[in-house]
Amino acid sequence: MVVSRTDVILKLVKDVGVLRPKDLDPHGIPREYLRRLRDRGLLLQAGRGLYVLPGIDFTEHLSLAEACRRVPHGVVCLLSALRFHNLGAQLPFQVWLAIDVKARRPRVDYPPLRVVRFTGRALTEGVEEHPVEGVMVRVFSPAKTVADCFKYRNKIGLDVAIEALRECRRERKCAKADLWRFAHICRMANVMKPYLEATS
Repeated sequence: MVVSRTDVILKLVKDVGVLRPKDLDPHGIPREYLRRLRDRGLLLQAGRGLYVLPGIDFTEHLSLAEACRRVPHGVVCLLSALRFHNLGAQLPFQVWLAIDVKARRPRVDYPPLRVVRFTGRALTEGVEEHPVEGVMVRVFSPAKTVADCFKYRNKIGLDVAIEALRECRRERKCAKADLWRFAHICRMANVMKPYLEATS
């Protein structure tokens, strides 16, 4: 049975959720086929160089899926992680991604990225994986995100960090022990202590 290039592409996009032109390279399919399938209405262009099946029920987290497809070693962090976990009222227009301090800065034109450098356990601990639009998105847990907010309070504002901590405790998104653990990993225990005690 001969499988057409169209069938291969449609199966690929069904499997991965968000398809990039370079995903066709291992199959020897010219990238021009993506434009043709888009013009025929068999694919939708979700962003520059990103294709999805039509009729997909897009979530507000599509930009996270797009970012993680383009930067697979990145971890959604800070304001974007707060939004993902429904903590606070932040509506970031960029996707905040943590990458290793030694990693090459990603060259991505869409979605807009705000890259933050992490190192050691601050990058590897507290990472969760969630399926979003067929893409496995790596995002820091609520407790790790709160600790990161205190660490980067000069970038995002102390009020944002305090609000995230209060909502995290009120909504029972994590245990207090988890907050203490990540406060120590991020070297924020002394900074967070009075706020953690106030939410007991």
